[in-house]
Amino acid sequence: MDIHKNAKLTPQSRADVVRQVLDEGQTPAAVATAAGVCARTVRKWVARYQAEGAAGLVDRSSRPRCSPHAVPGATVSRIIALRRLRWTGAQVAAAVGVAPATVSRVLRRQGLARLEALDPAPPVRRYEHPHPGDMLHLDIKKLGRFRRAGHRVTRDRSRSSPGAGWEYVHVCVDDHSRVAFSQLYPDERGDSATAFLSAAVAYYRRLGITVRRLLTDNGGCYRSRAFNARCRQLGIRHRYTRPFTPRTNGKAERFIQTALREWAYAHAYTTSAQRAQHLQPWLHRYNWHRPHASLKARTPISRIGLSRDNLLRYHI
Repeated sequence: MDIHKNAKLTPQSRADVVRQVLDEGQTPAAVATAAGVCARTVRKWVARYQAEGAAGLVDRSSRPRCSPHAVPGATVSRIIALRRLRWTGAQVAAAVGVAPATVSRVLRRQGLARLEALDPAPPVRRYEHPHPGDMLHLDIKKLGRFRRAGHRVTRDRSRSSPGAGWEYVHVCVDDHSRVAFSQLYPDERGDSATAFLSAAVAYYRRLGITVRRLLTDNGGCYRSRAFNARCRQLGIRHRYTRPFTPRTNGKAERFIQTALREWAYAHAYTTSAQRAQHLQPWLHRYNWHRPHASLKARTPISRIGLSRDNLLRYHI
């Protein structure tokens, strides 16, 4: 149970105090001196024990028995009902006849202060295709180039690399196995996305995986003629996520978060070129050695079903 942070007596020590007074006949003053509390405290616990038994030695709620200035329950119910109609706090206050601050307190207490709380959270829909290559998730992450360590390392925002530009991490993740592939490109245009797709298909083919479908967002590079023409040449069915719904491509989004945490921002790189050199070694560890939580601590490569000879051939 919760004990007040300033309480000198616990329920057990309160019972000892009561026993010393009632059973041993000691005076409340003597017991209080030995326990380090005042005699009034000792008498309080003795009185509670005599009235309620052992239950009286437990801390009581500090909430007052009555709150004459509290907002009436009917008013609270009306505030909640109007808020569920997506009324603003000012509108609710004017309609109910209370101060806007009162409405704000009631809504915070009920967890309805934000409009997003009025809509139920969408159900989580988890899925996984049954075979490697059934679905490939593609996405792109923009990273800034730098010629010297930036503020993430030095904590000094004046030490920047103006004019260094940007680089783009193109990523793809196999839906079934979570085997990932990634490359750096100078832009996120259609030609770069097309080149990355060709490299990714070749990488998965080397592992014995035939890519049949891929899922991307609605970015311009993925809607370019060059990219879609390459999909047709490779015999890949291209699907798009629902607009403004990044969770549809959640496996790629989650992989990007992992890559940023364990690769891009994991070390104090002195230049972006040094960071780029660490991408492929980290990617190898991700696929071959790093336990994956969604795979019950197995590695992504373990779900491909390679023979021992192929494992030895492809493992570097």
